[in-house]
Amino acid sequence: MTNNLDPASAYFGRDLEAMSFAKNYHRWVVDTFRPYAGKRLIEVGAGSGNFTEFLLDTLAPSEVVALEPSENMFPLLNERWVQNPAVRPFRGCLAEWLPHAREKADTICYVNVIEHIEDDGGEMDLAREALVPGGHLLIFVPALAWLFGTADKAFGHFRRYSRKGLSDLVTARGFEIRQCHYMDVAGVLPWWISFVLLRRKTLSPGMVRIYDRFVVPLMRRVEKVITPPLGKNLLLAARKV
Repeated sequence: MTNNLDPASAYFGRDLEAMSFAKNYHRWVVDTFRPYAGKRLIEVGAGSGNFTEFLLDTLAPSEVVALEPSENMFPLLNERWVQNPAVRPFRGCLAEWLPHAREKADTICYVNVIEHIEDDGGEMDLAREALVPGGHLLIFVPALAWLFGTADKAFGHFRRYSRKGLSDLVTARGFEIRQCHYMDVAGVLPWWISFVLLRRKTLSPGMVRIYDRFVVPLMRRVEKVITPPLGKNLLLAARKV
C-alpha cells in the first residue's frame, strides 16, 4: 500500500499559518470529535502542531502520535512537542509509521489532510489497518467541488468532497458512519467570491481572525440546532467494524 502525501519541501504551510488564528473554529471541530475519541490517538498531517494542542487540551489522550512528512514542517512540530511525554512526533506518513507501531490506535484523526492525498482510498485502507476493532476514524475536509478554486490549487489539494463521496469512501473500506455532516454554511459565499470568482491564492490571517472571532461562535450555535444542507467543510466520524 502506498501513501501519496508528498513529503517534499515545496509545502510551506501557508494555509496552516493562516488557520492558526482560527481558534474558535478548531475548538468547534475538536468538540464535535470528542464523543468518538479514545486515549491512543494518531494525528496524520500534524503540520507544526497547532491542532495537536487542541487535541491534547480537549480530548486529554494518553498519547498522540503526531505524523508529519514535510521536511520543513516537521522540525517545527518536533521542537514544539518533543519534550511532552504525551506526544510522539514522527517524520513521515502513516504508511511509514505503521512498521514502527508498538500497538494499534483507538482513534485516527485527519484535519485538512486527505484532500492533499492523491490516493485517498489507499489512505483509508491504511487507517483501517492502524486502528483496533471498534476504533474511530475522524475526518475534517473542504467540501463542495464547485468551491474548488485558486487557493485549493495553491495549497496542493486534489479535491473537495461531497457528503456522499466522503461517506462512500470510508464505508467501502469497512467503516460504519457515526456522523457525517456539512459545517460552516456561512463560509461558502466568502470562499466562492475570494477563490473562485476573484481567484485569490492565499488566506488572509486578518480576515481569518475576524471571521473566527465574530462569525464562528454564532454559526456554531445555529448549526447545533439546524444542520445545514451544505457547508464549506465536511466533518465525519466513523467506526471500524
